[in-house]
Amino acid sequence: MSIGDSQVRLCHLYPDHLNIYADRGNIAVLARRLEWRGLTLEITEAGLGDPIADDCHFYYLGGGQDRDQMLVAEDLAHKADPLRHAAEDGAVVLGVCGGYQLLGHGYTAADGQRMHGIGLLDLETTAGSSRLIGDVVLDVTLNGQSRTVVGYENHAGRTYLGGGCTPLGHLRRGHGNNGDDGCEGAVAGRRVGTYLHGPLLPKNPWLADTLLGWALDHAECPVELEPLDDDLERSAHAVAATRAGRKR
Repeated sequence: MSIGDSQVRLCHLYPDHLNIYADRGNIAVLARRLEWRGLTLEITEAGLGDPIADDCHFYYLGGGQDRDQMLVAEDLAHKADPLRHAAEDGAVVLGVCGGYQLLGHGYTAADGQRMHGIGLLDLETTAGSSRLIGDVVLDVTLNGQSRTVVGYENHAGRTYLGGGCTPLGHLRRGHGNNGDDGCEGAVAGRRVGTYLHGPLLPKNPWLADTLLGWALDHAECPVELEPLDDDLERSAHAVAATRAGRKR
């Protein structure tokens, strides 16, 4: 397979309901970073009532309002098996904010209402009495490489990890999963969940390329991703990190 023929198939789950945190910006970054290297991203969308294909290399769930998230949870519960099978086969799954919560076992609202997840990540979420809001800086290690990751959080959920996953990162600044244990996000294999949005990937090109490398490997096209001119991305990253530091 030549580099020009290399293609990653991405399924954007519930784009009309889970898209309040500039989630399409994350997908645009993935597409552009492949394009700059002569690769392509084929994007399909699966909404309420649509089947989920099990042959994609990357699956993305964004964030949504509680009402929309409940609709998605009910729909996803009836058709999640293809997503589970793809994840077990090595596909990349990225969930942000509400999507992160749905990748776990479930979310219990303040009124006790239960929103069931699909269990791709071993974690539970319950509603807190206040929102956790602000800039975040994390120390993240993936594939044996360590980097700083920045983002923004705005969530009422308090998420606690079980033994089946590890934190995405450890906090330098911010509240993270629950404002208590110093951790943010979750990772299990190639399944990643995080509360960081805004969107996440434009300010963290290393993380974007790590996810793309996993997807290319799953596509049986382990292309070496050549370095890009990321001066603008690094500047945005530095501004976010500095802003977070000024708030503490």
